[in-house]
Amino acid sequence: MYHKAINIIVILFLITSSAMASGDTKSLERLSWAFDGMTGKFDRESIQRGFKVYREVCSACHSIKALSFRNLTEISFNEDQVKSIASEYSVQDGPNDQGAMYMRPGRASDAMPGPYTNDKEARVANNGALPPDLSLIVKAREGGADYIYGILTGFTKPPAEVKLGENMYYNPHFSGGQIAMPPPLISNGQVSYTDGTNPTVEQMAFDVVNFLQWIAEPEMEDRKRLGIRVLVFTIIFTIMFYFAKKVVWKRLKK
Repeated sequence: MYHKAINIIVILFLITSSAMASGDTKSLERLSWAFDGMTGKFDRESIQRGFKVYREVCSACHSIKALSFRNLTEISFNEDQVKSIASEYSVQDGPNDQGAMYMRPGRASDAMPGPYTNDKEARVANNGALPPDLSLIVKAREGGADYIYGILTGFTKPPAEVKLGENMYYNPHFSGGQIAMPPPLISNGQVSYTDGTNPTVEQMAFDVVNFLQWIAEPEMEDRKRLGIRVLVFTIIFTIMFYFAKKVVWKRLKK
């Protein structure tokens, strides 16, 4: 009986703590994403713009280890464009005939290099904070795409009662309200779009989240198409088996 009481107290404490923690963060705005739902698809134009936002803004601190340059053909870049993008990067290779490592222009088959060679270098450059790899960030955070969008657009001045720590910034969507990452998108037009889209902060955030969603689930469209086929197949055979059962039982009853 004593152990049961202890267990109940622990459960109530965890529930209360969870509720208090959730109260520290601002509720997320629910956005309409092209990839949502059973028939959701990637908005490739938005993803291409988001890749540009990542390259010009986010890549200064964050890596995407799961992305190889050749993967960009999946979002409507042609092979020549991919080769051109890859060649703008320097990639470590080797060893050469003298046993030394060397740098060369990137190739389509290379993984996109990150901004730092190791975690220690990353922490030194960011006041002790380690910028997370963005390959699976949309799947790794509760709230997914809405959460990432909320973080990118949620930086604001702290309330009078909030005292920020050293090198910290206020963002009500982040647990505790204080985040080590400075606002990455600080003004409209920070990234120039070539397709005529107005690069507001909200639009840039929306596009880069679309890009990160694609990185996290590049197989999503194939998976959803397969799911629909399986569902249709199941419905058809369920109907067939139902009528077959009716025929069999009708004979048995006679």
